[in-house]
Amino acid sequence: MERVHIRVHGRVQGVFFRSYTQEEATRLGLKGWVKNTYDGGVEVLAEGEKSALENLVSWCRRGPPSAKVSSIDTKWLPATGEFVGFRISY
Repeated sequence: MERVHIRVHGRVQGVFFRSYTQEEATRLGLKGWVKNTYDGGVEVLAEGEKSALENLVSWCRRGPPSAKVSSIDTKWLPATGEFVGFRISY
């Protein structure tokens, strides 16, 4: 188990990025959360198997069809096991 913190930049709010991220993370069997940030980006914190997390990072580089991702920042951390499912945070 590992943890990744992702910051997504670009036109990523108002395009259902959080909903699509929740769907993708759940499909990959990951736990954690996704939320909008005050600077117009999206923040993701996810835990799970390394390969599934890498798939989520790759997905975040593209995002949903109407998003325009300009860049992402990732930080790998040790997992804590604190999450039950994957939720949208407000």
